[in-house]
Amino acid sequence: MDSWRGVSVPELPGRGPEPLVFDTASGQLAVAAAGPDATLYACGITPYDATHIGHAATFMAWDLLVRAWRDAGRRVTYVQNVTDVDDPLLERAARDGEDWRELADREIDRYRADMEALRVVPPTRLVGAVEALGIIERFAGRLAERGALYDVDGDEYFVRACDEAFGSVSGLDRDEMLVLFAERGGDPDRPGKKDPLDALVWLAARPHEPAWASRFGQGRPGWHVECAAISTEYLGTTFDIQAGGTDLIFPHHEMSASHARVALEPGAFARHYVHAGMVRLDGEKMSKSLGNLVFVSRLLADGHDPMAVRLAILAHRYRHDWDWTAAGLAAAEDRLARWREAVRVAPAGSPAAAEAVLAAVRERLADDLDAPGALAVVDGWADEALAPGGAGGAGAPAAPRAEPASGAGELVRDTVDALLGVVL
Repeated sequence: MDSWRGVSVPELPGRGPEPLVFDTASGQLAVAAAGPDATLYACGITPYDATHIGHAATFMAWDLLVRAWRDAGRRVTYVQNVTDVDDPLLERAARDGEDWRELADREIDRYRADMEALRVVPPTRLVGAVEALGIIERFAGRLAERGALYDVDGDEYFVRACDEAFGSVSGLDRDEMLVLFAERGGDPDRPGKKDPLDALVWLAARPHEPAWASRFGQGRPGWHVECAAISTEYLGTTFDIQAGGTDLIFPHHEMSASHARVALEPGAFARHYVHAGMVRLDGEKMSKSLGNLVFVSRLLADGHDPMAVRLAILAHRYRHDWDWTAAGLAAAEDRLARWREAVRVAPAGSPAAAEAVLAAVRERLADDLDAPGALAVVDGWADEALAPGGAGGAGAPAAPRAEPASGAGELVRDTVDALLGVVL
């Protein structure tokens, strides 16, 4: 599957520090990459609706990590999946009387356009579940060979008890797991299962639903095995970061890791698990089921600068829940205009302040992707540049608007572009 077009990232002088991220499994900050090659797997969209602000916030968090890694000199391999066949997609297509493949293709195209507009660095590989069916089947076959699958009316289930480390990602107790499993697509009450927490690996063909031939018969894969198979196929048995929203900690990331440990080897899958908080609207989590979505494409169609949308998101720490508001977007538009003016008027002869901005922004992003802290650094520089009698205020000559930024303004502009993804 094609990704979106690449992003031009300015080269910055020197190297940034090694980024640290908060690891959900350990509950501690950890060095994000184990060596010079940094590897990231991010769970992608199920394409049955347009990209909303919650999606954008999540994928922009991983965009910051990729930018910080590259600035630190890491060679980054980033894989993201697209679950282009699954119950929600099929249900939406049936509801609207549309072919599920046409629905998926349209929404994947819209997602690409939204990510490109927001200047999100594209993954090295964007992999659809349908194109990866052979990979997923082979992976599921390893589970079967290890005696970790069993049949329930033609469906294949994973034997959770095969993995002694089950629960190590989420740290939840069994009762908490059962509640979340039922809420997030699991079927704990299905008759015939050996354990309520056993997860579906292969769904036998249903009437009027897509199905493919496999060693398990006609059908399609489950969600957790999809990500376990794709991530380890392209990133290896062990990789640096598994990323997603906090709603994926359990069951999705717990199950995917468990599948990998049983199919491959103990200790397989991610070294660290990094999760983005939920975005709310009027105090409610923004979700398709609630219908309270703010779509990126709608904001752009209404004339909002995508860089202002990006700044509105960056104003919040990635792993905290937060609320999208019209006031927050307006504040981001004001910030964008102020930064652009500061870059325009900053004189050529004072590089020290700009070098300090670069160092401080690097420091903030290395500290668990502290985007709000990085924005505050640039705000402080802009205040100085625009102050009366300051670096670019009433006491300094203003450069014509047609001329590009130079000197201090140029370095700050490149810093904001390369590390924060905002074009000034």
